[in-house]
Amino acid sequence: MKQTPVASQSLSQAIPLYTNGMRIGLLGGSFNPPHVAHRAISLFAIKRLELDRVWWLVSPGNPLKAPGGVHDLDERAEAARRMADDPRIDVSCLESVIGTRYTVDTISYLRRRASGLRFVWIMGADNLAQFHRWQNWRRIASEVPIAVIDRPPQSFRALAAPAAQALARYRLPENQAGRLADRRAPAWVFLTGMKLSLSSTGLRNPDGSWRTK
Repeated sequence: MKQTPVASQSLSQAIPLYTNGMRIGLLGGSFNPPHVAHRAISLFAIKRLELDRVWWLVSPGNPLKAPGGVHDLDERAEAARRMADDPRIDVSCLESVIGTRYTVDTISYLRRRASGLRFVWIMGADNLAQFHRWQNWRRIASEVPIAVIDRPPQSFRALAAPAAQALARYRLPENQAGRLADRRAPAWVFLTGMKLSLSSTGLRNPDGSWRTK
């Protein structure tokens, strides 16, 4: 089925199909390019967090990174759909449609628009390490439970970072990960056991083009 270009998507098209009561993981990023670790993290989260779906939220751009070398949004979204290759993973460009690059705006919008869903924000340990630099990070933590996927050797740096320390008392034991989606925020869990470690940065050439091998 031909995908609607991002520029002409409506809000209804930008939010994947769902049924109230679903447990949805949210994985945000530039996906520049999408890679097998994105897919592996999503399937890992579905299993460990007992989720129904994971939505890949392809961002117009990361406010904490220089804009150079970011491919066209439609190109990244289409590549993400090809990489996902699983009916439980949906790809959305919601942030472009609602006009934001900030996670806090995206989460607030989804909680208003799809209040019957139980969301979990999924991030890698490298993002936890800099979470305190995100726009309104405390509000994000207060609005949605968070699952942090271990990415060695980032573990120690991530767990020692300001955000992890500030939220330490809300951390769940890893053996309760399956209950995270049902918990009222703030709540978070640090998941270990994910062995695959790739980054989009490592898959880009110096000129910003994507490596094909």
